[in-house]
Amino acid sequence: MSASVMSTPRATKTTASPSNSVFKNKEKPQEVRKANIIAARAVADSIRTSLGPKGMDKMIKTSRGEVVISNDGHTILKEMALLHPVAKMLVEVSAAQDSEAGDGTTSVVILTGALLGACEKLLSMGIHPMLIAESFQNAASRCVEILDEMSVKIDLHKDKDALIRAASTSLSSKIVSQYSSILAPLSVDCVLRIASKNSENVDLKNIRLIKKVGGTIDDTAMVDGVVLTQTVVKQAGGPTRMEKARIGLVQFQISPPKPDTENNIVVNDYRQMDKILKEERAYLLNICKKIKKSKCNVLLIQKSILRDAVNELALHFLAKLKIMVIKDIEREEIEFLSRSLGCKPISDVELFTEDRLGSADLVEEIDSDGSKIVEITGIQHKEEHTTPTVSVVIRGANNMVLDETERSIHDSLCVVHCLVKKSALIAGGGAPEIETSRLLMKEARAKEGVESFVWQEFAQSLEIIPTTLAENAGLNSIKVVTELRAKHERGEKYAAISVRRSGTTSDAVQEHILQPLLVNTSAITLSAECVKSILRIDDITFSR
Repeated sequence: MSASVMSTPRATKTTASPSNSVFKNKEKPQEVRKANIIAARAVADSIRTSLGPKGMDKMIKTSRGEVVISNDGHTILKEMALLHPVAKMLVEVSAAQDSEAGDGTTSVVILTGALLGACEKLLSMGIHPMLIAESFQNAASRCVEILDEMSVKIDLHKDKDALIRAASTSLSSKIVSQYSSILAPLSVDCVLRIASKNSENVDLKNIRLIKKVGGTIDDTAMVDGVVLTQTVVKQAGGPTRMEKARIGLVQFQISPPKPDTENNIVVNDYRQMDKILKEERAYLLNICKKIKKSKCNVLLIQKSILRDAVNELALHFLAKLKIMVIKDIEREEIEFLSRSLGCKPISDVELFTEDRLGSADLVEEIDSDGSKIVEITGIQHKEEHTTPTVSVVIRGANNMVLDETERSIHDSLCVVHCLVKKSALIAGGGAPEIETSRLLMKEARAKEGVESFVWQEFAQSLEIIPTTLAENAGLNSIKVVTELRAKHERGEKYAAISVRRSGTTSDAVQEHILQPLLVNTSAITLSAECVKSILRIDDITFSR
């Protein structure tokens, strides 16, 4: 009897063991998801304080010892030393937002963090991760529809003031916000200069930003043409100003050839020495004459590593032939200069012909705020449909100010670029998020089953943007968000947070708090896609 009693628990123990191992296997994906969500939310929380016009800046010390001060989400994340693979996914989302819309890089990461927080709640209820991911994507596409209905359509070439206001809103959260009255119109002028009337896209590579230490941000200016940071070579007494310029862009050296290896030639007879110098002189004179024959009067010479790009004797000959010389053109600049000036890079003196030259009304060296730059204006293109290029000379007291000004101008250029792609503006200050949250909540109640829960959580997550804006502006976030909800319920769909008023405003459009529609739609779509990617991961393995 006692033996049978003893055997029973052993039997139950063996039957319980397989089911217990299955349960353990189910637990692992949950733990992995939880760890992934914690890692991603930690990144989102770290840049949360830099959102909005009253957002704080971050100081980053790079591995090379450089110091970067910025509140641009993408710049901060790019410089962060992140080890967790899921945390790196948030950097990629920020980069995708930067390339798609150019602005809203902080918002997209904060929104992704809030959606992952909602996922944590839903997963703890026992809802399957794929159901959450799909419902989130459906909710995101519904958000895009709501935002589209809220937006105000504009005409690019008629509503220039609206473009300037949108660019000013983008600059309001930057260190250089007090200069937005100068930088916003400058950004709009740059984009409109390179955008044709019917174009649906603009290549921002046609706008070249040049940083020069000296002066203040007030001195930042647009040049309708090309600006070179290299100066004109003056040793041989060549010209520093050239009207009706014919520009040649050369990639060969105007100096005597050297042997490939480190060879020494010993000359013990002065007649031989004389002969070598004569040959060098004839070789250089031949090159200079060929250049002059093609009617070239401005020469841009690429930087050379192997030997001197141009030597003193060659400079002497070129000065005598009244040819202006600018040397040390970087390899990266060649493509832009070739496109801008309408000239083709010349790799051999035998290919130096008139049809490969570019034309400009004036090439001149200018002294501005203690540093010299070369301006090429009045560029004439041979082909009719060539896109013009513009240069922006950014001035500032030191390199850190210059770098941040460059990033700020890039963001405002991207805002105007967004409006070229999708000519619609939307109210800022958290108004679109509150409105979409309110409408999604209503629609969620009409849904059945799991989707109703998921939509409600998605709607609540959208409120992270107005909450963060209020917190960063030193306002009572609960009071402000509740006030906004009440205003939106009364039909004031443009009610938003106004930092100027230290509270809420009934109409963000009247207050000129505007941003491109593409910034919002892109942020919501990318957040939902990123959350789906993170939820699909149920294990992390490391390869050898």
